[in-house]
Amino acid sequence: MTVQQPIPHEHTASRVIPRPSEGVWPGLAAVPHTRVKGRIAEGLFRRAVRSLPVRVELGEEVLGLGGPTMRIVRPDAFFRRLGNDSKIGFGEAYMVGDWTTDDLPGLLTPFAATLSTLIPPSLQRLARRWVEARQPTEEMNTVEGARENIHRHYDLSNDLFQIFLDDTMSYSAAWFAPGSDDLVEAQERKIDGILDMAGVTAGQHVLEIGTGWGGLAIRAAQRGARVTTLTISAEQASLAERRIAEAGVADQVQVLLRDYREAQGSYDAVVSVEMIEAVGERYWPTYFEALDRLLKPGGRVGLQAITMPDDRMRVAKNDYTWIHKYVFPGGLIPSVESIERSLADHATLRIAERRSLGQDYARTLNHWNRRFQERWAEVSALGFDETFRRMWEFYLGYCEAGFRVGYLDVFQLALTRENH
Repeated sequence: MTVQQPIPHEHTASRVIPRPSEGVWPGLAAVPHTRVKGRIAEGLFRRAVRSLPVRVELGEEVLGLGGPTMRIVRPDAFFRRLGNDSKIGFGEAYMVGDWTTDDLPGLLTPFAATLSTLIPPSLQRLARRWVEARQPTEEMNTVEGARENIHRHYDLSNDLFQIFLDDTMSYSAAWFAPGSDDLVEAQERKIDGILDMAGVTAGQHVLEIGTGWGGLAIRAAQRGARVTTLTISAEQASLAERRIAEAGVADQVQVLLRDYREAQGSYDAVVSVEMIEAVGERYWPTYFEALDRLLKPGGRVGLQAITMPDDRMRVAKNDYTWIHKYVFPGGLIPSVESIERSLADHATLRIAERRSLGQDYARTLNHWNRRFQERWAEVSALGFDETFRRMWEFYLGYCEAGFRVGYLDVFQLALTRENH
């Protein structure tokens, strides 16, 4: 992401927050002309927070039951953004400094815990029909569309991800051992856990769908397996190949810049870690058919997937949210039930084993956020501006809150064929 120098700013209780550059963040600097919707949003917001364990400072007025503090710095702009589209405006208002807090994950946790009931269901249905944006057709996960969607996030900068991730360069939920808070150890434990579910042993040929930066492929090769790993991120492929060579397993691992739909061959095991979220509901049948087609008889699949409750997934599957606009375009988090339905309809595979890592993901995100904050000077030196900083803070804090309260979960799943 190319950024410009900060432009005129306002002071808040916590720090100086530059106004976003219109050239870098188009449309973000302008406050929506939605005064009527803003007044409606203010009424709904006041109603919602009065029963939440938060402290909302709105000028001289204080709302809520007490807890983490939210300071609304520019009320008119905040409520107009919220009224324009609540699923996007709340995060955008944080990005531009309309509101601030000293404990973002803590503040967002009560909101996440009551996400489905904060707004009356009848108004939610009305908003989905008449107010809120829909996912753009250009963000559909066709082969070309998926490449562009992945490029917008994973190709931001390898240097950025190296700053806040741990030494394994794992950008997915860790699995902490009891009594340990060591992130590297937890990521290695996670990788071993999913490789075990897939039954990966020496002498096997393993397919990985979603290379990341090569951590899983390296670990599988160290077990004695041969690995073919697929990615559609050129930036990731470049760094992954370098890390694989540095680990001394380049002769066992082949990195292909290839979509899962273009994969060929037959493999003893298939592993895919937190890639299904980028597939999109329309392509779930294709994805599971590919797993089935590429797996040898008697083989196993290790699938790690972020999930959400099935009823919420069904309601929200067409929503266009802040996360779609700024972080993961084209994505959809499945439910375990939707995975089971897709497998039943489009594959001979079934879930044979499962492990939840939801609370571990909350801890993982907390690690990432602290590292990002502590090393912001290094991120800034790469050319990222203050608006990006607040965007990334909100993304990590928003996700941590979701996993804290169970609105989000993540599962490691072992898939086998019915007759095995």
